[in-house]
Amino acid sequence: MTEITGWLLDVYARPGEEGVILWLLDETGSERYCLRQALPVAFHAAGPPARLRQLWRYLYHRPLPVSLSRGERRELFSDQPLTVLTVQVTQPAAQPALFREVSRAFPDLTYFDADLPVTLHHAAHYGTFPLARLHVSVDEGGWIQELEPLDTPWELDPVPVGEHLRLLTLEPDVDPAHAAPTRVLARAGRASYDLALQPSRPLLVNLRAILERHDPDLLLTTWGDTWLLPYLIELSRFSGLPLPLNRDPACRPLYRPERTYFAYGQVIYRGQQVYLFGRWHVDAHNAVLYHDYGMEGILELGRVTSLPVQAVARLSPGSGISAMQMLTALREGVLVPWHKQQAEHFKTARELLRADQGGLVYQPVIGLHRDVAEIDFISMYPSIMARFNISPETVLKKPDQNNQSLNRWGSSAAPAIQALNSFPPSQREGGTGGMGDGLVPQTLQPLLDKRITLKQRLVELPAWHPKRAAYKARASAHKWLLVTCFGYLGYKNARFGRIEAHEAVTAFGRETLLRAKETAEDQGYEVLHLYVDGMWVRRPGASRVADFQPLLDEIVERTGLPVALDGIYRWVAFLPSRLDARVPVPNRYFGVFQDGSLKMRGIEARRQDTPLWIVQVQQAMLDRLAKARSAGELGETLPELRRLLRKAGLDLRRGRVPLASLLVSQKLSRELDEYRVPSPAARAAAQLEAVGKHLRPGQRVRFLYTLGEPGVYAWDLPDRPNPATVDRRYYRRLLVRAAETVLQPLGADEIGLWLET
Repeated sequence: MTEITGWLLDVYARPGEEGVILWLLDETGSERYCLRQALPVAFHAAGPPARLRQLWRYLYHRPLPVSLSRGERRELFSDQPLTVLTVQVTQPAAQPALFREVSRAFPDLTYFDADLPVTLHHAAHYGTFPLARLHVSVDEGGWIQELEPLDTPWELDPVPVGEHLRLLTLEPDVDPAHAAPTRVLARAGRASYDLALQPSRPLLVNLRAILERHDPDLLLTTWGDTWLLPYLIELSRFSGLPLPLNRDPACRPLYRPERTYFAYGQVIYRGQQVYLFGRWHVDAHNAVLYHDYGMEGILELGRVTSLPVQAVARLSPGSGISAMQMLTALREGVLVPWHKQQAEHFKTARELLRADQGGLVYQPVIGLHRDVAEIDFISMYPSIMARFNISPETVLKKPDQNNQSLNRWGSSAAPAIQALNSFPPSQREGGTGGMGDGLVPQTLQPLLDKRITLKQRLVELPAWHPKRAAYKARASAHKWLLVTCFGYLGYKNARFGRIEAHEAVTAFGRETLLRAKETAEDQGYEVLHLYVDGMWVRRPGASRVADFQPLLDEIVERTGLPVALDGIYRWVAFLPSRLDARVPVPNRYFGVFQDGSLKMRGIEARRQDTPLWIVQVQQAMLDRLAKARSAGELGETLPELRRLLRKAGLDLRRGRVPLASLLVSQKLSRELDEYRVPSPAARAAAQLEAVGKHLRPGQRVRFLYTLGEPGVYAWDLPDRPNPATVDRRYYRRLLVRAAETVLQPLGADEIGLWLET
């Protein structure tokens, strides 16, 4: 028996084989082990006894060996256990095909645990997760006989593995959507390689040598999913030269097709995906939120969700929180439905109006304000779910069934007030006030605890500390999971969703924010703005952190939820609507904190469709304003801002602005033939369609505004645009509009004339 201690890299099932494959990186970083472990997986069927008996007979004669048993299992939305037929196989890779066959033959039955990733089954059985430190005992055949996890996903400082992970980056020399690449650039440690794509044989020979020499754990690519890896795999197939992208030679790379879907009011496009076995492949261009938290955040998402690193890099945060809920259900013996089964309870129109009011927004006071404190509830909605035990199975229970919870407390804010009042301050300080935890609070509480602790450590660490970057990336990854967990309560396809739970959370949120507002006003503060989970307040003479601490303490006492002082602004400007200067816009503002850092929301520099040149000019103006030591000095910056704006206008007129900096990037919202009046993005996409480049809804198209028809020029056309055709007058209007956003709160007017004088 061999004893191995190391980090878990990958878990997957090979077709036609028993158990699963585990890849371990040993604790010295010198060895990678390919091991096997038994892992029976099962799905469950529920329905009339006669139909279950027919299913038993059907499966008993199948060639694939299965283990059949009948028993009772817990179903989240039922008061009584559910009788199910359990179908267990010892070949996890065979389970999906078997289930598809069964579901087609018996479509009238209800199925559970049917389509869960094998990594969740393994995590539920053995407590594993990506990069878990494990101690295993392995027999001579490479089978794991004993497995002991040495840490949990909730470690704040897990034993670092970063220096042992081998990284190989691959990227083409240009964006394949823009032009045909001619070279591929590779880097591994201090070694770098520049390889020509043609002729193909030397390319494949050299890449094979690089892969064998460095044997990377992580293949980090740019456009690897959508172009590079499919291109290399096709070259390898056509030439007959094998290319060991997989570390496991028994498996082939797995393709997942591109798709477009609608979520959170947006059309979202996900490109084709290429998964490897035995090593990770992450395409930075196709990874969700890679720009926000990088590889450190992706690894953290793998730890807390137990999903494979390759998958969690590409999946939405909503899929991550769904996986966490399913893992909690598996560990608690709760059935995971194949499809959502809980429909919304019937409500009258009056009840709908009372119940579904969303978050509270208090319109801001337009203008420039000094010494303003921004107070935020820390992960308000997840904290509400955890503290007050809001879960799909708890919201509709009667009081005697769920201790302090109230019957249909999500139907309006009034029951939320009663529920808040039922918790004395001593119970609000921790836990859920003695209530039995629902599935959602059980899932969220450790994640909340970890994020809050990381945020506290970030406050304490000096700016130079080497752990700050990792802590910030992990906290950012947690933030996205926690943001989406609320939406998943009401998502139509969520396995454990119920709209009444969604409504209950917003009811608590509205009441909590109102209590915070009343607390501030009781202490003499003026409330300038409320926005769902944040509050902006000021009081004459209050400009230090200590001045606001009594307010923070009292808000915690009255609401039972954690709050934080996001910062104190030297000044902040709340902006009006462009259509009507009398109407404020709740999430459109900018300001400077006392440490000189900027915060902006809803302005041009934050929008993805703003040309880079406009962003740079507006950012330069804001940076200059941020240097003012007080709001009173802002007027002194106007001459310098005028010179900055005049220079930008002169650069535009004289053609000194690179065309790439004038690009506009907009998303297609539908297929081209569905546009009644084509938008600029649709007109640019039609130009690309004419040369054989098809874009799907959710993809972005880059273009320049030009003179004459059709008014745009798609950047990814084969021919270069003529600089003389650029509509510089239109870009001038965009520049003036961005400058007005910054300068109007300061009282500046006729900003367009600044470009001429």
